[in-house]
Amino acid sequence: MFRRLALLAVAALLTACAANQVNHDFDASRDFAAYRSWSWKDPALQYRPDDPRIKSDLTEQRIRQSVADQLDQRGLRPAAAGKNGDVNVQTYLIVEDRQQQVTTNYGGAWGNPWNGYWGGPMYNETRNISYKVAIIQIDLLDGKDGKLVWRGSDEQILSRSPNPSDRSTAIRETVGRILANYPPK
Repeated sequence: MFRRLALLAVAALLTACAANQVNHDFDASRDFAAYRSWSWKDPALQYRPDDPRIKSDLTEQRIRQSVADQLDQRGLRPAAAGKNGDVNVQTYLIVEDRQQQVTTNYGGAWGNPWNGYWGGPMYNETRNISYKVAIIQIDLLDGKDGKLVWRGSDEQILSRSPNPSDRSTAIRETVGRILANYPPK
């Protein structure tokens, strides 16, 4: 019973962590309506930390496809081959180790002053929960001067799901949340 309550508490806390608000920032002096095309800045995806266990051609393909789909939905088209777009896109996949302290209370007295109290003493147990968070950051840089004009990021608890379609869905949803704030209003 105690284990179930502890797992429920951890799940609730981790769900709260996953509900973070998307971060975005932009240069308000830029005319975003003038940006019509985009191209990838080399390298298109950078990994932090630069760890071979994190790097994956499949992950890069999923992120690139999700970004391309979202930019297309926002009216930006890929630049012609060999040409620079109005904006250059660069993405980052940042994986961080996080810890959260969870306290579980159990036991204690029940009842009321008229009928008396019953039950045992109250106990609490505090433990640290370690987990990994994946952050996707998308930078849009002006194609002419190379300066950052828009940045968005979102984080999600890293899934241990072996299912590739779950990974694709998680990336697609995260990129969609990030680029929902583009163009800035």
